[in-house]
Amino acid sequence: MKIALLGYGKMGKTIEKIAKKRGHTIVLKIDKEDSIYDLSDTDVAIDFSIPSAAVNNITNCFNANVPVVSGTTGWLEHYDAMISLCKEKKGGFIYASNYSLGVNLFFELNKKLAKMMNPLEGYDISMEEIHHTEKLDAPSGTAITLAEGIIENTKKQAWILNENKDNNITIHAKRIDKVPGTHTVTYSSLVDDIEIKHTAHNRDGFALGAVVAAEWLVGKIGNFSMKDVLGL
Repeated sequence: MKIALLGYGKMGKTIEKIAKKRGHTIVLKIDKEDSIYDLSDTDVAIDFSIPSAAVNNITNCFNANVPVVSGTTGWLEHYDAMISLCKEKKGGFIYASNYSLGVNLFFELNKKLAKMMNPLEGYDISMEEIHHTEKLDAPSGTAITLAEGIIENTKKQAWILNENKDNNITIHAKRIDKVPGTHTVTYSSLVDDIEIKHTAHNRDGFALGAVVAAEWLVGKIGNFSMKDVLGL
């Protein structure tokens, strides 16, 4: 499989390593400043760029009839427009806030716990996410996905960053050097706390999931998620 890497930072380099181990060829490596490039010799693209470049990268892929897997966060105000373009161009697209296979199982566990906790009174819901100091957005896309999973299944109305307000989920975002990603969801009452937690030990899990998603996406038309990839 011929892969274009749109974004060649630390994640891009890790994806390259994992992809080569799985027998794939990297045919294109685009830095964050590049906006014009040739995708004609590409089977699938993987976008881990920056928020300001993501829309251009995804658009270029759809225009070139190249399926694209995107893990860039911070651009989702344009998500609906990209889905419309995907349909118009009959493209293949997967966006995920986190491609770790373990995290995507964690997303489903989070929803299940929220459903179980919803009938119970007296529990406050909060979340802590910790990432490396180079992460540009806060809260993380993963934390937002977790919060949305809780909101869908409880009486909570929204999430809020670093503040406590009724009917909201408080997300505490911390940036600590060399932390790949830790997410903790806590249900706290006067009598006990219930926590679920995912801790990434390195970037390899995120990269592996992105490559697995790219392998799955080739030859497909439509907008998909990691639930589709994993059959959840």
